[in-house]
Amino acid sequence: MDKLVIEGGKPLSGTIVIQGAKNAALPILAASLLAEGTFTIEHVPELLDIDVMLNILRELGCRAEHSGDTVVLDTEPAHTSHVPESLMKQMRSSIFLMGPLLARFGEAEVYQPGGCAIGERKIDLHLQGLQALGAEIEEFGNRIVCRAEKLRGADIHLSFPSVGATENIMMAAVTAEGRTTLTNAAREPEIQDLQRFLNAMGAKIMGAGTDTITIEGVQSLNPCHYRVIPDRIVAGTIMVAAAATRGQVTLQNTQPAHLSSLIHVLRRAGVQIVVDGDIIRVGSATRPKAVERVVTSPYPAFPTDLQSQLMVLLTLADGVSIMKETIFEGRLKHVDELSRMGADIRVDMNAAFIRGVPRLYGATVEATDLRAGAALVIAGLAAHGRTVVEQIHHIDRGYDKIESMLTRLGARISRYSPVPNN
Repeated sequence: MDKLVIEGGKPLSGTIVIQGAKNAALPILAASLLAEGTFTIEHVPELLDIDVMLNILRELGCRAEHSGDTVVLDTEPAHTSHVPESLMKQMRSSIFLMGPLLARFGEAEVYQPGGCAIGERKIDLHLQGLQALGAEIEEFGNRIVCRAEKLRGADIHLSFPSVGATENIMMAAVTAEGRTTLTNAAREPEIQDLQRFLNAMGAKIMGAGTDTITIEGVQSLNPCHYRVIPDRIVAGTIMVAAAATRGQVTLQNTQPAHLSSLIHVLRRAGVQIVVDGDIIRVGSATRPKAVERVVTSPYPAFPTDLQSQLMVLLTLADGVSIMKETIFEGRLKHVDELSRMGADIRVDMNAAFIRGVPRLYGATVEATDLRAGAALVIAGLAAHGRTVVEQIHHIDRGYDKIESMLTRLGARISRYSPVPNN
């Protein structure tokens, strides 16, 4: 397994262009199945999760090429609605294919998805939404078969504003007969991007970004050319890394409105942030201040995907901070790894009580999931001495060559691959 080796203690400095959003690109790639023809989708990052999604689309019969940050995808040859279990196990987001496959072929045969290490993520809301649209669903152990001769619009209320369920229902409803009204919908920017993509294909959707989305079914959709939004979680990770190393970093190609909750918390911690259009400048020359209480919650509140990264900054703050995780029960696994580096953190149920220390120290640590891995990289950048981060395949799911990105900002970080035995 590859590992990252970091020589810490050097402030980040320079300018970086933020990659396209993984969590927007994945449902957009899945939604391309709704029309037959050739799509050109730009600003798609080169990530393990993207590779898995493209491999699934190829298994379904599509032709897909990913060159640089552009995907050219021909969906016309797609001929099957069966997604191989081996591929679904590799990535949680493969569940996004249920809605598009059901809408295009009248059936979808999938499996319980894998690829998530942060706690239980049930798909009942996905299934309930598809059933409300007229799908018949049978479960055979790990295999799920959905069928519908004709999908029909419906009034659907989500008991929780699930991002994945919101997106799956949107994709299934877009060619359903009549109107679908989805209430208590998730409001994330990636859902807004999916709406823009589907509307560019000829859909009639309004309300994404609010808790009520209305979809007027259309008979057919067309391929389009589209550019994915910037990745707010990658941008947030770099912002926290700049603050934790007491550096000065300029981020280009951002959407600051998507980062408002993080910007607010960082300013409370004493970090200097200047916003100018799509540019964010982050600077910090002094020890951060403790932040009394940060609670993760669905957008537009503080994102769970930035909880572990922010915790690294708070381990170095002056005073005691409290972070409460309300989304995923398994998202505090990085606490033990940070403790190896000298952090003083006590966990009680889903809350972390963080007593800031003057410095962290390099150690060998293990990435337990995608965002925990990013947090450990930040900790290594800020720490005194050498840090080795293992199990970095998790990090590669969401960050396009993280070591190259950080090296451009002056970080001393290298990837090491094991030498194969002859």
